[in-house]
Amino acid sequence: MADPIAELLDERGTIVLDGGLATELERRGADLRDPLWSAKVLVEDPELIREVHRSYFGAGADVAISASYQASFDGLAARGFDPKAAAHLIRRSVEIAREAAEGFDGGGRLVAASVGPYGAVLGNGAEYTGDYDKGEDELVGFHLPRMEALAEARADVFAIETIPSIAEARALVRALERVPEVPAWMSFSCRDGAHTCDGTPFEEAVAVATSAPSVVAVGVNCTSPIHVTSLIEIAAARTDRPVVCYPNRGAFWDPVRKVWADPPRQDARPLLRPTEWREAGASLIGGCCGTTPEDIAAMADALGR
Repeated sequence: MADPIAELLDERGTIVLDGGLATELERRGADLRDPLWSAKVLVEDPELIREVHRSYFGAGADVAISASYQASFDGLAARGFDPKAAAHLIRRSVEIAREAAEGFDGGGRLVAASVGPYGAVLGNGAEYTGDYDKGEDELVGFHLPRMEALAEARADVFAIETIPSIAEARALVRALERVPEVPAWMSFSCRDGAHTCDGTPFEEAVAVATSAPSVVAVGVNCTSPIHVTSLIEIAAARTDRPVVCYPNRGAFWDPVRKVWADPPRQDARPLLRPTEWREAGASLIGGCCGTTPEDIAAMADALGR
């Protein structure tokens, strides 16, 4: 198994990830009040997704994360897509990101295939609690078909992201055994500076994630930036694999109104501290929900990119 993350780190020292995809789509006029969330735009306006990916690459990102976070066979079936059509749409998320990378000088731009948690399909904010009634075998069965489709699209790496619970992490480790040709990073949603959203000590989550040989980086995402430095330090002390961090802007997801509530001040960049996170041990750094191409440009500049 090739490791494009290690290769890019050898070349650049720090990898700049992109920022929020769905929230940037909304900022540009997309209506995501739908169970498919950003995957809705895969159906209705794929060019807008391509445009957002290109904006992040233009801002200095080395990696685009695909619009497959909420694109699952279960979720698409509920919207009337048969398995063949669902697989095609999931693969297209990777292909669109790859197309967006074309035309940029310098090469070295990667496509990370987003694998969101089961809770994202529920549409009730469960990806920030881990509170859903699924056994480990059921979670493997949920994740594996999507991961196989994303692998068929030749993603460079899986972005297994916003994982709220140790149980789901274990299921994903098992699923990764079935698609060993694609390396992965695994990042968790965390409720504070020491625990995942289900209350698991973060060092235990890191240990489970890194038990998978194909997990080439581990860390935290879509978590308030005020908690990130502590979580990076915990991960860096527990593993010698690269640490990834891409927090949100510090707001909270309201599952009833389906909006990010209580946002911070208009300019969140003082909360986004990429040099502090690099010093704490992170080497893949970007943003999640609410962050913008302007934020990523500022991060890239601060990181000397």
